[in-house]
Amino acid sequence: MTKFEFKAADFIPFKDREEVQRVNKMTREEYTQHKNPDFKINIVDNDMTGTIMAADMFKTIVQAREEGRNAVMIIPNPSPIYRHLAWLINRFRVDCSHVYTFNMDEWANEDGIICDESYPQSFIRSTKKFLLNEIDPELRMPEENLIYPTNENIDHYYELMEDLGGADVCYSGPGWTGHLAFIEPDVPEFSSDLDTFMSQRARVTTLHPLTVAQNSLHGCFGCSGSLTEVPPMAATIGPYEVSKARRRIEIHGLTTAGTHVTWQRQISRLVLHGPVTPQVPSSILQIFGADVYVTEELAKPIEPDWLFQY
Repeated sequence: MTKFEFKAADFIPFKDREEVQRVNKMTREEYTQHKNPDFKINIVDNDMTGTIMAADMFKTIVQAREEGRNAVMIIPNPSPIYRHLAWLINRFRVDCSHVYTFNMDEWANEDGIICDESYPQSFIRSTKKFLLNEIDPELRMPEENLIYPTNENIDHYYELMEDLGGADVCYSGPGWTGHLAFIEPDVPEFSSDLDTFMSQRARVTTLHPLTVAQNSLHGCFGCSGSLTEVPPMAATIGPYEVSKARRRIEIHGLTTAGTHVTWQRQISRLVLHGPVTPQVPSSILQIFGADVYVTEELAKPIEPDWLFQY
């Protein structure tokens, strides 16, 4: 009988199946080991990732306040987790007038026009809903301190951070393509040459089809695979802004509605232990260094389950 063989589909960014199979076989013990001592991988309980990110943000804010300087954070798509940070701020009565947040990405239409908070699914709208509005009025940062990509500032987004003292920290988590923010593989706006890729700054970019599919499962788009409801482009920071942050925190813990099903389990392995390549954008963190937190669920072995389908 002839052995059945095939090549990965053309649209898949990283096609080296031998490398994929290698990282898929890694044990839990191997998962936390890395040759870069500044790239620290931690496995944590499934319900801890939100607490870890909120606590780190709170520490960043308090430390900057104590040192008499701005707290500048590059933040991902806001979620109800940000309410935990607001609770800490309110509980310990921390004045946040020195806090500046930079949203790492924002939606754009097919003409590259970046949305604003009038778009219900916009990230800046979520930032204000889950963070700003949850902080007691007398403790809130000024609304203008919540900075997000626009067509007017995208070409000098990095300079805005530098004018405030530079980013203390960049928080991130990989997408299905391995994207960091919306730094995508196999799109015309980002180079496939690693050296060029590393130097690229904030810009408007095409979204990879897998990213559109991933976001069609997001709550704000109805959790139902409505592909036509997801914008085709986005504004995003580039690898350069990521490299210039003084610290990086990476979270791997997304599952489908709290089940064991997740598109992130495999790409997590490539991000953390595969080659550093623009085909897996978040893999650049292996060079820059980061504190990575992977849930127990994501660290489970990848193996067939013949009794479970979708």
